[in-house]
Amino acid sequence: QVQLVESGGGSVQAGGSLRVSCVASGVTYSTNYMAWFRQAPGKEREGVAAINLRTTTTYYADSVKGRFTISRDVPENTVSLQMNSLKPEDTAMYYCAAALITDTTSPFTENRYIYWAQGTQVTVSS
Repeated sequence: QVQLVESGGGSVQAGGSLRVSCVASGVTYSTNYMAWFRQAPGKEREGVAAINLRTTTTYYADSVKGRFTISRDVPENTVSLQMNSLKPEDTAMYYCAAALITDTTSPFTENRYIYWAQGTQVTVSS
């Protein structure tokens, strides 16, 4: 069983930066991908960034490429999302998730993620 605990988030003005982090504990070797998803009010949840924990290959949604950076800290079992040049449309609840993906499934396939954190709010004002 993997437990994920998020921290960070908050409110910022457009153009600002925020960082959200996710600490994993438990049977972490049973997962090889971690990702950040977000859900804005009235919208479906979408994948934002993902990282292969074995190869460190990263993936980004087109909407955040060049602005967001996903990274991992192995000793701390932490995956973080650095968000720069934030826009009002980035406002959403952000969720950290973990999965075991061993085929060619997109790392943003939500139903492959079986461990989820509680979510943290990110609000960007114009």
